[in-house]
Formats: sequence, structure tokens, C-alpha cells
Amino acid sequence: MKRPTIPDLADAAGVSVSTVNRVLNQAESVREPTRERVLRAAEEIGFYGLGTIEHAVRSTQTTHRLGVLLLRGVRVFYRILGEAIADAAATHPGANIDLTMEFLDDLAPEKVAAHILSLGERNEAIAIVAPQHPLVADAIDTVIDKGVAVVSLIGPLSARGNISFVGLDNWKVGRTAAWAFDKMVREPGKIGILVGSHRLRNQEMNESGFRSYFREHNSEFTLLEPLATYESSAVAREHVEKLLTEHPDLCGLYVSGGGITGAIAALRAMPKRDDFVTVGYELFDDTRAALIDGTLSLVISHPLERFARETVATLMKSKASGPDGGARRVTFDFDIHTPESV
Repeated sequence: MKRPTIPDLADAAGVSVSTVNRVLNQAESVREPTRERVLRAAEEIGFYGLGTIEHAVRSTQTTHRLGVLLLRGVRVFYRILGEAIADAAATHPGANIDLTMEFLDDLAPEKVAAHILSLGERNEAIAIVAPQHPLVADAIDTVIDKGVAVVSLIGPLSARGNISFVGLDNWKVGRTAAWAFDKMVREPGKIGILVGSHRLRNQEMNESGFRSYFREHNSEFTLLEPLATYESSAVAREHVEKLLTEHPDLCGLYVSGGGITGAIAALRAMPKRDDFVTVGYELFDDTRAALIDGTLSLVISHPLERFARETVATLMKSKASGPDGGARRVTFDFDIHTPESV
């Protein structure tokens, strides 16, 4: 096949040959939408000078310094989410993004606060997953006062300043999980509940929605007090083993927070019961396998690609409008997986 030429690229982009030449040699003299159109056309037709065009277009773009702080890097969900956000930043249209991605293993409030302050010093807008705590709120306000926009991910955060939010409607998530138990459990009984931390507001809202459903629709279930896993699989396994031992009449387990791999391990170590229902979060290799073998009955998860795109878009909008631009709330539908859908 004949190698695409500059006239071919001009036809594909709907511009003149001189415009293509200016994108190649004087990109700053061409309007940004036109530069992007030429770049997209070059990618589509396999133009031989694609690398040159990419360099020319990127060199005219403002660099945006964005930071993202996620929880434990050893957790598969956060690693996958971090990769998705990095991909979304690299492909965000019309922007050159310098992304700082960090993971926080120590969830002590003073450590979280210090990390937020450090990330805020180095970036123009930051997105964070963090527990709610006065020290954390004070660090967020310090960052906002310096002109850095703050976006909370997964769970909303409160401070004096405006904080945007990107994530699921957590109250609705909890009610959906409760609906699943109501419809799948044969005989109402006790349900154990695991949360990662009582200070992670998304999980508190999950639990609130979970309990509100049963108050409204089926009071025959007994909801045990939630047990905190501190986002640790080992702690989650211990909790589940204790629940199964102390409550032989347990009919289900709701894993609202971190540590689901530990919960899965504990359930697999016990004799399998066909009448036992377990609902957990996020679809990855371990939870997919647990759905297939029947250890998990249902998984609710974030649509990661959309979550990542919305995160980057909200960071960019928040940076552009500044700390006084008002808080944005971006929610989207969650995915539901069953053993028959994976």
C-alpha cells in the first residue's frame, strides 16, 4: 500500500496542505482544535510522520501538574485503579499532564495529613482517597488555601473549603447489596458486616443504606455490628473465622470494605453451605474466581475506565476554576457481577 502523504493527511483531517505543514513546523500558529484534528487523522491513517506531529502538538500544550493519592499499594483494586488513572491522564484530549501517583500504606491520620500536604506542595490539583478526620480536614484546608484544588475519590470528604467528589452513590450501593440478600437468602437470619475503617465515609454510607433497606423492607434479618478490617486481608480473615465460629446460624456476609481476599480465604476454609450468601466489592482475579466457585454470590464494582476518565476530567476542571469555583459532584452507575455474568 502507498504510504500516506501530507495531502492524504490534509484530506483526512479536512484541512489544507499548508495547515498540515504549519502543524509540523509552526504548531503554535494553529488553533488547538485544528492541531488535535490533524493529530487524530494522522493516527487513523498511519501517517509516517506521526511522531513528529505528536511532538509538535504536545510541545504547544500547557503542562498540568496533577497528583493522586490512593490507599494501600498492596491492594489489587488500588493498583488497577492507579493504572487506569495513569492511562486516562496520558490520553486526556488536548492536555499534557504531569501525573504524580502515590499510595499510602499507613492510614494513621497524621501520616495521611502529612502526605496530603506534601502532594499539595507539588501539584496544582490533587485527588485523594482518605479517612475523615480533623487532621485530614485541616490538611485539606491548608492545601486549598494555597490555591490547589482538591477532589475526593470513592468516599466524600468534609472540610471548610470546597472539595469535589468522584465516585459511586454509596447509599445506593448499600441498599443494592441489601436487596441482594433479601432476594437470595432462603431464611432470614444474621448477616455479618465488614468495613475497612469507620472513618472511611463511603463505607459508613454503604452501611447506612444497607440498614435502611432492611428497616424498610424486611426486619426479620439481624444485622450484626460492623467489624473494622483496617483494609487488611489478615484482619478480615480473622473476623470472618470468628463470625462463623460464634454465629453458626449466620446466613450471610457483607464485605463493605477492604480485606475481601482474606474473607474469601476464611470462607473457603469452612464447609461450603449452599444457603450462605456473600456480597463483596470490586472485580479482579481473586473476586472473579470466588464468584465462579460460589464463594461470592455477588460483586458490586466501580467501572474503572469511566472512574479514571472522570477523575482526570474533574481534576482538570477544578484546576481551571480554582478553589473558589465550587465543588463538583460526579457520580456514575456501578457494575454488578454474578457467577453467571463473569
